This record gives sequence, structure tokens and C-alpha cells, in this order.
Amino acid sequence: MFHRYLKVSDDCPHCGEALHHHRDDAPTYFTIVIVGHVVVSLVLAVEMAYRPPMWLHAALWLPLTVLLALVVLAPVKGALVGLQWALLMHGFDPEAKEELGDQFAPPSS
Repeated sequence: MFHRYLKVSDDCPHCGEALHHHRDDAPTYFTIVIVGHVVVSLVLAVEMAYRPPMWLHAALWLPLTVLLALVVLAPVKGALVGLQWALLMHGFDPEAKEELGDQFAPPSS
């Protein structure tokens, strides 16, 4: 589905399905929610158990947050493109293109 890290191919290399019309705003929000829940839970658990100094928190959690966000972002984006396809959203519905074309057609007299 991807031909670069986060760049979705225009067409599926296996079946030829057009993928160029997907929307890609949601993956970042879902990634923030997932990574935030994981990292904040770990930060609180480590703080309650060991009480490390603040410099150790910064040295541990900042790189972990960035790394986890980079690892989670591509699968979340792929899943959301697949969800848009499965729900026939944002141009994946072949019948919606015909309806859209008819909507803007001049009225017949």
C-alpha cells in the first residue's frame, strides 16, 4: 500500500484499486491517542515505583515517545485507509462518482 514510509501509492500494486482519494488527517490523531496512553501509563508507573530524577524521565520518555510514534503511525494510517475503503468513504464508492456527476449535471429541459 505504501511506496515510501507514509506515502500511499496511487493504486494498489496487487489488485489495482485506486487509493489516491483517501483522507489522511485521522492517523496522526489516533497515533497521538495511542502513544499518549501508553507513554503516560508507563511514566506514572515508573514514577510511582522508583521515583527517578527528572533528567532520567526526560532521557527515557522523550526518545521512547518519538520512536513509538514513528512505529505506530504507518500501521494506523494503513488501517484507516483500509477502513475508508471498507466503508466506501471518500471516493472509494464507485456509485458515488456517478451520483456526484449527476448532481452537477445541467438540468434537462
